[in-house]
Amino acid sequence: MDSRGKANLYEQLRSVSNSTAVNKASIVVDASRYIEDLKERVHKLNQDVASLQSSSNLPALQVKVETLEKGFLINVFSEKNCPGLLVSILEAFQDLNLQVLDARASCSHNFSLQAISDQNEGQCDSIDAQVVKQAVVQAIMNWGENNEYECKN
Repeated sequence: MDSRGKANLYEQLRSVSNSTAVNKASIVVDASRYIEDLKERVHKLNQDVASLQSSSNLPALQVKVETLEKGFLINVFSEKNCPGLLVSILEAFQDLNLQVLDARASCSHNFSLQAISDQNEGQCDSIDAQVVKQAVVQAIMNWGENNEYECKN
């Protein structure tokens, strides 16, 4: 890799990790800290999902969020119908300032949601897939705590 390629690599590391460092060693340190922070967030998210699935009022739910070029692909699935859950998830999108561009939802025999979203115009802070997933999981947990209905087959 030539020096121009290495400079570009360090610039990408700076950008991804939101580093303000100027020397290479500091950029790498900031990137390492960023990776550790992401690991902690994944661990916390996994704990939230485990807690969600062990809750007696909630069925096993699958939540997947993928990053697209501009926005996210969000998939939520449960083998049971969960009245009111769709509204809770859409409110979480609104709280994150996400605009739903396209969505398919089923709330009859099971619950499934597939949505493509983008950040609203003028949004200066970008969010990542883990933040979106954590917000969806939290919305599901809040729905379960506040919902008087249990999910039905």
